[in-house]
This record gives sequence, C-alpha cells and structure tokens, in this order.
Amino acid sequence: MEWLGNLVWHNGKFLGIEWNAWKVVGWLGNVVFFSRFFVQWYATEKLKRVVVPTAFWWLSLAGSLLLLSYALFHQHDSVFIFAYAFTWIPYIRNLVIHRRHAEAHLDCPSCGKLCPPQSNFCFSCGARLSTDVQPPKTSVQPKPA
Repeated sequence: MEWLGNLVWHNGKFLGIEWNAWKVVGWLGNVVFFSRFFVQWYATEKLKRVVVPTAFWWLSLAGSLLLLSYALFHQHDSVFIFAYAFTWIPYIRNLVIHRRHAEAHLDCPSCGKLCPPQSNFCFSCGARLSTDVQPPKTSVQPKPA
C-alpha cells in the first residue's frame, strides 16, 4: 500500500507535480476542455443521434482560453501558444450560429411549441404558422402631417 502513497505524494509533491497558480490554470483548462467529451456523449446518447449541444462550444471556448493563457503567461512555448491561438474563432462562430438559429424558430399560436424556421405548419398540432414578419413596435408616435 506504500506504493499508492508514493504515487500520490512523490518527493513531497502531489502527483509528483510542482504546483503553482499557473499549473492549476493549465490543469483546469485541460479538465474543462476534456469535459466537453462527456457533454457531447450524454447529449448523443439521450437523443439517440449525433448532437453537438451549445454547452460543448462553451466548454471548448473556456478550456481553450484557459490553455492559451497558461501557454502565454507560464509556458512561453510558441508551439503551445500557436496550438490555442486561433481555436476560439470557430467556437464563437458556432455559438453565434446556434443563437441565430434558435431565434429564427417560430412559435405555434395554437399549442405554443417551437417550430423550425420556414415551417408553414406546426409539426405538433398542424396549425398554420404565421410567417409574416411583424415590424418592431416603437413607442414613438408618427407626427401628423
């Protein structure tokens, strides 16, 4: 059982690692980035089809930014910095696309279900969906001519 103790506390260091604040940031980045695997796996198993939920992109963004900051401010390794310097771009783009897609869904006036964009009828109750775009309401009254 002593070997287990040596594995956890090796040379007076937890897991044999020289710990500091930046090391915690780096490991936290790894944990957050890796956790997206479980989020995607759970969502896919739940719906029984391949799904990439929004949480996947948020975890990707947070993990890559933590790892980038670790590389920039602690490691100072150009290979490590370049590996995470641009990964945030597709993550943010996918979050924007997801938000636009969610906002484009139509509300069914009969049952209240959200229907896919450009639907003519509600997939749940069959009611006709209004696709007329209503102009935004303003509180400014037009001046009489």
